[in-house]
Amino acid sequence: MRIVIDRRGDFEEWRDSARYLLSAGIRPDAVEWLDRAALGDDLFGMDKAIAETKAALTVPRAFVECAQVVVCHADLAGYGVLYRLLWRLQTERHLLRITTDPDVVRAHQMAKSVGRDSHKMKAFVRFKELPAVEGRARRQFLAWFEPDHYIVGRTAGFFQRRFTDMDWVIATPKGSASWDGDALTVSAHPACNPELVDDTDDLWRTYFANIFNPARLKVKMMQTEMPKKYWKNLPEADLIPDLIAGAEERVRAMAAKPATTAPKFHYRIHKIKG
Repeated sequence: MRIVIDRRGDFEEWRDSARYLLSAGIRPDAVEWLDRAALGDDLFGMDKAIAETKAALTVPRAFVECAQVVVCHADLAGYGVLYRLLWRLQTERHLLRITTDPDVVRAHQMAKSVGRDSHKMKAFVRFKELPAVEGRARRQFLAWFEPDHYIVGRTAGFFQRRFTDMDWVIATPKGSASWDGDALTVSAHPACNPELVDDTDDLWRTYFANIFNPARLKVKMMQTEMPKKYWKNLPEADLIPDLIAGAEERVRAMAAKPATTAPKFHYRIHKIKG
Protein backbone atom coordinates (compact mmCIF):
# COMPACT_ATOMS: atom_id res chain seq x y z
CA MET A 1 0.00 0.00 0.00
CA ARG A 2 1.27 3.46 -0.88
CA ILE A 3 1.05 6.18 1.75
CA VAL A 4 1.68 9.69 0.46
CA ILE A 5 3.04 12.23 2.92
CA ASP A 6 2.03 15.86 2.46
CA ARG A 7 3.80 17.56 5.34
CA ARG A 8 7.30 16.28 6.03
CA GLY A 9 8.21 16.52 9.70
CA ASP A 10 4.57 16.43 10.81
CA PHE A 11 4.26 13.79 13.53
CA GLU A 12 0.45 13.88 13.53
CA GLU A 13 0.32 13.01 9.84
CA TRP A 14 2.58 9.99 10.32
CA ARG A 15 0.69 8.94 13.47
CA ASP A 16 -2.70 9.02 11.73
CA SER A 17 -1.40 6.96 8.81
CA ALA A 18 0.37 4.48 11.09
CA ARG A 19 -2.73 4.11 13.25
CA TYR A 20 -4.83 3.28 10.19
CA LEU A 21 -2.27 0.80 8.83
CA LEU A 22 -1.91 -0.96 12.15
CA SER A 23 -5.65 -1.19 12.77
CA ALA A 24 -6.03 -2.62 9.25
CA GLY A 25 -3.34 -5.21 9.96
CA ILE A 26 -1.10 -4.07 7.10
CA ARG A 27 2.42 -5.35 7.60
CA PRO A 28 5.36 -2.90 7.37
CA ASP A 29 6.86 -4.67 4.34
CA ALA A 30 3.59 -4.04 2.46
CA VAL A 31 3.76 -0.28 2.92
CA GLU A 32 5.54 2.23 0.69
CA TRP A 33 5.94 5.77 2.06
CA LEU A 34 6.05 8.49 -0.61
CA ASP A 35 6.61 12.24 -0.58
CA ARG A 36 3.82 14.04 -2.48
CA ALA A 37 6.19 16.87 -3.47
CA ALA A 38 8.54 14.35 -5.09
CA LEU A 39 5.73 12.60 -6.95
CA GLY A 40 4.87 15.67 -9.03
CA ASP A 41 2.40 14.66 -11.72
CA ASP A 42 2.96 10.94 -11.25
CA LEU A 43 -0.69 9.99 -10.80
CA PHE A 44 0.25 6.34 -10.45
CA GLY A 45 1.95 7.26 -7.21
CA MET A 46 -1.20 8.68 -5.68
CA ASP A 47 -2.47 7.00 -2.56
CA LYS A 48 -5.89 5.88 -1.61
CA ALA A 49 -7.64 8.01 0.97
CA ILE A 50 -6.69 7.03 4.49
CA ALA A 51 -9.80 6.07 6.37
CA GLU A 52 -10.08 7.87 9.68
CA THR A 53 -9.71 5.58 12.63
CA LYS A 54 -9.92 6.30 16.31
CA ALA A 55 -8.29 3.05 17.32
CA ALA A 56 -6.22 3.67 20.42
CA LEU A 57 -2.60 2.54 20.43
CA THR A 58 -0.51 2.01 23.51
CA VAL A 59 3.21 2.50 23.06
CA PRO A 60 6.03 3.53 25.37
CA ARG A 61 6.50 7.27 25.82
CA ALA A 62 10.09 6.87 24.64
CA PHE A 63 8.82 5.67 21.27
CA VAL A 64 6.54 8.68 20.85
CA GLU A 65 9.37 11.06 21.76
CA CYS A 66 11.70 9.33 19.30
CA ALA A 67 9.08 9.29 16.53
CA GLN A 68 8.42 13.04 16.91
CA VAL A 69 12.08 13.60 16.06
CA VAL A 70 12.61 10.92 13.40
CA VAL A 71 9.71 12.17 11.21
CA CYS A 72 11.78 15.33 10.71
CA HIS A 73 14.61 13.38 9.04
CA ALA A 74 15.13 14.11 5.35
CA ASP A 75 15.29 10.40 4.52
CA LEU A 76 11.71 9.21 4.08
CA ALA A 77 12.92 5.75 5.11
CA GLY A 78 12.50 6.98 8.68
CA TYR A 79 8.72 6.69 8.30
CA GLY A 80 9.13 3.02 7.47
CA VAL A 81 11.53 2.46 10.37
CA LEU A 82 9.01 3.99 12.77
CA TYR A 83 6.15 1.90 11.46
CA ARG A 84 8.23 -1.29 11.80
CA LEU A 85 9.01 -0.35 15.38
CA LEU A 86 5.35 0.40 16.05
CA TRP A 87 4.32 -2.94 14.52
CA ARG A 88 6.87 -4.89 16.53
CA LEU A 89 6.08 -3.05 19.76
CA GLN A 90 2.64 -4.66 19.74
CA THR A 91 4.26 -8.00 20.59
CA GLU A 92 7.77 -6.96 21.72
CA ARG A 93 6.99 -4.53 24.53
CA HIS A 94 10.63 -4.13 25.56
CA LEU A 95 11.97 -3.73 22.03
CA LEU A 96 13.36 -0.26 22.65
CA ARG A 97 15.63 -1.64 25.37
CA ILE A 98 17.45 -3.78 22.81
CA THR A 99 20.06 -1.23 21.85
CA THR A 100 21.62 -3.51 19.22
CA ASP A 101 18.39 -4.06 17.31
CA PRO A 102 18.85 -2.67 13.75
CA ASP A 103 15.56 -0.74 13.77
CA VAL A 104 16.26 0.73 17.19
CA VAL A 105 19.79 1.67 16.16
CA ARG A 106 18.58 3.28 12.92
CA ALA A 107 15.87 5.28 14.69
CA HIS A 108 18.35 6.56 17.25
CA GLN A 109 20.83 7.51 14.53
CA MET A 110 18.18 9.46 12.66
CA ALA A 111 16.97 11.18 15.82
CA LYS A 112 20.54 12.15 16.67
CA SER A 113 21.08 13.63 13.21
CA VAL A 114 17.87 15.68 13.48
CA GLY A 115 18.86 16.88 16.96
CA ARG A 116 22.26 17.98 15.67
CA ASP A 117 20.63 19.86 12.80
CA SER A 118 18.27 21.65 15.21
CA HIS A 119 21.24 22.65 17.35
CA LYS A 120 23.03 24.10 14.32
CA MET A 121 19.94 26.03 13.29
CA LYS A 122 19.76 27.66 16.72
CA ALA A 123 23.43 28.60 16.44
CA PHE A 124 23.68 29.71 12.81
CA VAL A 125 20.49 31.59 11.98
CA ARG A 126 21.48 35.19 11.19
CA PHE A 127 18.63 37.71 11.14
CA LYS A 128 18.86 40.70 8.82
CA GLU A 129 16.73 43.78 9.46
CA LEU A 130 14.24 44.85 6.82
CA PRO A 131 13.46 48.51 5.99
CA ALA A 132 11.06 50.14 8.44
CA VAL A 133 7.39 50.22 7.43
CA GLU A 134 5.47 53.42 8.19
CA GLY A 135 2.92 52.92 10.94
CA ARG A 136 4.51 49.69 12.11
CA ALA A 137 6.14 49.98 15.51
CA ARG A 138 7.89 46.63 15.64
CA ARG A 139 11.15 46.04 13.78
CA GLN A 140 11.14 43.30 11.15
CA PHE A 141 13.84 40.75 10.45
CA LEU A 142 14.40 38.01 7.92
CA ALA A 143 16.80 35.08 8.08
CA TRP A 144 17.77 32.42 5.58
CA PHE A 145 18.91 28.98 6.71
CA GLU A 146 19.51 25.67 4.90
CA PRO A 147 18.78 22.73 7.22
CA ASP A 148 19.50 19.12 6.39
CA HIS A 149 16.15 17.97 7.78
CA TYR A 150 12.57 19.20 8.19
CA ILE A 151 13.21 20.90 11.51
CA VAL A 152 11.67 24.35 11.03
CA GLY A 153 8.46 23.60 12.92
CA ARG A 154 10.33 21.73 15.62
CA THR A 155 12.82 24.56 16.22
CA ALA A 156 10.61 27.64 15.65
CA GLY A 157 9.54 27.78 19.29
CA PHE A 158 13.12 28.44 20.36
CA PHE A 159 13.24 31.61 18.25
CA GLN A 160 9.78 32.71 19.40
CA ARG A 161 10.88 32.60 23.03
CA ARG A 162 14.22 34.25 22.35
CA PHE A 163 13.16 36.98 19.91
CA THR A 164 9.63 37.67 21.05
CA ASP A 165 9.99 41.48 20.88
CA MET A 166 10.50 41.64 17.12
CA ASP A 167 8.73 40.39 14.01
CA TRP A 168 10.74 37.80 12.10
CA VAL A 169 10.66 35.25 9.34
CA ILE A 170 13.02 32.30 9.01
CA ALA A 171 12.95 31.06 5.43
CA THR A 172 14.45 27.73 4.37
CA PRO A 173 14.23 25.32 1.42
CA LYS A 174 12.30 23.01 3.76
CA GLY A 175 9.61 25.40 4.96
CA SER A 176 9.48 28.64 6.90
CA ALA A 177 8.42 30.06 10.25
CA SER A 178 7.26 33.56 11.19
CA TRP A 179 6.40 35.45 14.36
CA ASP A 180 4.42 38.72 14.57
CA GLY A 181 4.16 39.13 18.31
CA ASP A 182 0.87 37.26 18.51
CA ALA A 183 1.12 34.10 16.44
CA LEU A 184 3.84 31.69 15.41
CA THR A 185 3.14 30.45 11.88
CA VAL A 186 4.91 27.50 10.27
CA SER A 187 4.68 26.68 6.58
CA ALA A 188 5.86 23.53 4.81
CA HIS A 189 6.35 25.32 1.50
CA PRO A 190 9.98 25.75 0.42
CA ALA A 191 11.27 29.33 0.29
CA CYS A 192 13.90 31.03 -1.85
CA ASN A 193 17.07 32.68 -0.58
CA PRO A 194 16.35 36.46 -0.33
CA GLU A 195 20.11 37.24 -0.62
CA LEU A 196 19.90 40.11 1.89
CA VAL A 197 22.78 42.01 3.49
CA ASP A 198 22.71 44.66 6.19
CA ASP A 199 24.93 46.46 8.69
CA THR A 200 24.75 43.64 11.20
CA ASP A 201 26.90 41.55 8.86
CA ASP A 202 29.87 43.72 9.83
CA LEU A 203 28.94 43.40 13.51
CA TRP A 204 29.08 39.63 13.18
CA ARG A 205 32.54 39.89 11.57
CA THR A 206 33.78 42.22 14.30
CA TYR A 207 32.45 39.92 17.01
CA PHE A 208 33.95 36.78 15.48
CA ALA A 209 37.35 38.42 14.87
CA ASN A 210 37.50 39.44 18.52
CA ILE A 211 36.54 36.08 20.02
CA PHE A 212 38.85 34.14 17.70
CA ASN A 213 41.78 32.91 19.80
CA PRO A 214 44.67 31.75 17.56
CA ALA A 215 46.40 30.05 20.51
CA ARG A 216 43.47 27.67 20.91
CA LEU A 217 42.87 27.00 17.23
CA LYS A 218 42.05 23.40 16.29
CA VAL A 219 40.89 23.47 12.70
CA LYS A 220 39.20 20.06 12.63
CA MET A 221 37.38 20.72 15.88
CA MET A 222 36.29 24.15 14.66
CA GLN A 223 34.92 22.67 11.43
CA THR A 224 33.08 20.04 13.46
CA GLU A 225 31.33 22.74 15.47
CA MET A 226 30.98 25.07 12.51
CA PRO A 227 30.74 22.84 9.39
CA LYS A 228 31.70 24.39 6.07
CA LYS A 229 28.26 23.77 4.58
CA TYR A 230 26.91 26.59 6.78
CA TRP A 231 29.64 29.09 5.93
CA LYS A 232 27.98 30.48 2.81
CA ASN A 233 25.16 31.93 4.94
CA LEU A 234 27.37 33.21 7.78
CA PRO A 235 28.78 36.72 7.23
CA GLU A 236 31.63 36.09 9.67
CA ALA A 237 32.76 33.01 7.72
CA ASP A 238 34.52 35.27 5.21
CA LEU A 239 37.19 35.86 7.85
CA ILE A 240 37.92 32.24 8.69
CA PRO A 241 40.50 31.38 5.97
CA ASP A 242 42.63 34.45 6.78
CA LEU A 243 42.31 33.95 10.54
CA ILE A 244 43.49 30.36 10.21
CA ALA A 245 46.33 31.30 7.85
CA GLY A 246 47.57 34.00 10.23
CA ALA A 247 47.05 32.09 13.48
CA GLU A 248 50.64 30.90 13.97
CA GLU A 249 52.08 34.35 13.36
CA ARG A 250 49.62 35.89 15.81
CA VAL A 251 50.56 33.30 18.44
CA ARG A 252 54.26 34.12 18.02
CA ALA A 253 53.48 37.83 18.30
CA MET A 254 51.44 37.23 21.45
CA ALA A 255 54.29 35.21 23.02
CA ALA A 256 56.84 37.90 22.22
CA LYS A 257 54.70 40.69 23.62
CA PRO A 258 55.63 41.75 27.18
CA ALA A 259 53.10 41.15 29.92
CA THR A 260 50.70 44.01 30.53
CA THR A 261 49.72 45.48 33.88
CA ALA A 262 46.37 44.32 35.20
CA PRO A 263 43.61 46.96 35.11
CA LYS A 264 43.26 49.10 38.22
CA PHE A 265 39.92 47.58 39.13
CA HIS A 266 41.73 44.23 39.53
CA TYR A 267 43.68 45.64 42.50
CA ARG A 268 40.59 47.28 43.96
CA ILE A 269 38.73 43.96 43.90
CA HIS A 270 41.61 42.20 45.66
CA LYS A 271 41.77 44.99 48.22
CA ILE A 272 38.07 44.60 49.00
CA LYS A 273 38.45 40.83 49.33
CA GLY A 274 41.50 41.22 51.51
